[in-house]
Amino acid sequence: MNRKKSGTVRIIGGRWRGRRLPVPDLPGLRPSGDRSRETLFNWLAPYIRGARCADLFAGSGVLGFEAVSRGAASVVMIEKVASAARSLTNNLEMLQTSDEDRDVRILNMDALVWLETCEPQSLDLVFVDPPFGSGLEKRSLELLADNECLAEGALVYLETARNSGDFIPGPGWETVKEKSVGDVQMRLLKKKLKLV
Repeated sequence: MNRKKSGTVRIIGGRWRGRRLPVPDLPGLRPSGDRSRETLFNWLAPYIRGARCADLFAGSGVLGFEAVSRGAASVVMIEKVASAARSLTNNLEMLQTSDEDRDVRILNMDALVWLETCEPQSLDLVFVDPPFGSGLEKRSLELLADNECLAEGALVYLETARNSGDFIPGPGWETVKEKSVGDVQMRLLKKKLKLV
């Protein structure tokens, strides 16, 4: 599995296809590899155009930038580490070609704090790819559900370590797609409808 800690990462589809983005060398930062991203965005192909997205632990930002490149309406990237957030801002400035490309917001803050105040039903697609072993994925799913951040039919992409045991998303979630690629466990989740 090709997971560089530093160097560059390549956008593999859409309007920014082939563009390479610098990736800062930071502990725990592991950009999603080409192979897993190709799988993920094949899964998302019917849903990505016009989607309102959030990349909760943005890191390199490759998932959020890939989503916008492929036609997402907007993405908010939340990154707690200031140097990583600055790198995201620099990469956004490098990618943008006109004033019409204002569909990406970068926030230097804790993703869990942001989820506490997210607007109800404001998101169609959420990327949850926290540092492996942090336990942040469970809390993220709880907050997404409790604060009703997701629009009807919204999807959540969850990436965890393959060897992290049998992670169970919780009773309110259904797994739409699932696959292991290298050291990564990929899951596409959907919130179960509440019975009235």
